[in-house]
Amino acid sequence: MDISLLSRPFRLLVTGGGTGGHTYPALTAVRTLQRRLAASGGSVDVLWIGTPDGLEARVAPAEGIAFTTVATGKIRRSANPLKMLSAANMKDMAKVPLGVAQARKIVSEFQPDVVLATGGYVAVPAGLAARMCKRPLVLHEQTVRLGLANRKLAGSATRIAVSSESSLELLPADVRASAVVTGNPVRPEVLAGHPDKAVAALGLHGFDRRLPTVYVTGGAQGAQQINGVVRESLPWLLSHANVIHQCGPANVAELQQYAAALDPYLAGRYHLTGFVGPELPDVLALADVVISRSGAGTLAELTALGKPAVFVPLATSAGNEQAHNARHLADAGAAVALLGEVTAGALQQAVGPLLTDPMRRAGMAERARAYGRPDAAERLVDVLLQAASAG
Repeated sequence: MDISLLSRPFRLLVTGGGTGGHTYPALTAVRTLQRRLAASGGSVDVLWIGTPDGLEARVAPAEGIAFTTVATGKIRRSANPLKMLSAANMKDMAKVPLGVAQARKIVSEFQPDVVLATGGYVAVPAGLAARMCKRPLVLHEQTVRLGLANRKLAGSATRIAVSSESSLELLPADVRASAVVTGNPVRPEVLAGHPDKAVAALGLHGFDRRLPTVYVTGGAQGAQQINGVVRESLPWLLSHANVIHQCGPANVAELQQYAAALDPYLAGRYHLTGFVGPELPDVLALADVVISRSGAGTLAELTALGKPAVFVPLATSAGNEQAHNARHLADAGAAVALLGEVTAGALQQAVGPLLTDPMRRAGMAERARAYGRPDAAERLVDVLLQAASAG
């Protein structure tokens, strides 16, 4: 099938979600495919199978994407095999056959040219349904190692798109031939920020632009661990840098109280906010160093931008993925990873050399950029179109 000769809209079925890590790469791929086909006079019909309470349930309809749900079973992982046989797991696993039957009906009626699965437990029924209905299935893995859902679907996939060269050797030998390195799609707006716009939007007029700027973030809800060590380090940090601290809406009042006691001279260099919205690209453009968690989406954005980073991995992330992600970049000198006990002293030791040595920052930025794939969405769209043509 030659995609350019289609007399009807190209049909893409997307499945995945639960978190931003699974949702936003899929959304970016959809947008990129829409732009690609529109440029040649084509169009795309998109249907997204997700969970009713996941982020995708809000994101897809807001983007004008048709959205539906199927029954899903979430597996609560444990190192103890007996705990895997919990009542909650047994109850949820019983939902999987129903979800597969529902997904099979959806796939059969929609007849997609290709199915894109980005992970999360909702991807399993739709991915299995794609195989049953003989539709091409492309998996996309955001992290260095395959997540649980993608591991279950790997044997059914036409292609497995991974985000890193180092993922290839971690794949099961029998599916390695179907793997291709695309990178993790990054929203194009993230790459188009401007530092001066951040200064204007956030009113950062007390910042000393001769000093480096640090952006601290723990994700949309903030991170108590990061907030705590930054609070303890704040007078030291502000003597070396300007700081934009995105702390999570629930944590603003407590940190405001602490900031009120700062030396007024230093306080002008500190901007505290619960949430960073549309101005995020500009904040990232202004930042010389980022202190953050090490989720796959964050890594994709920071490496595409070439930003020196100090990562504080979330210890409870699935399969310890965040620590694995952080260590992967740290081993290459493309970031600093705080993997042991995270204290104010450890943070200062990690970030200090980056703040005082512009050459060290520049070297780390260059090494980070070498891992970045700003064209990842275009590469993933290539894989989707090739899989559809082969199918």
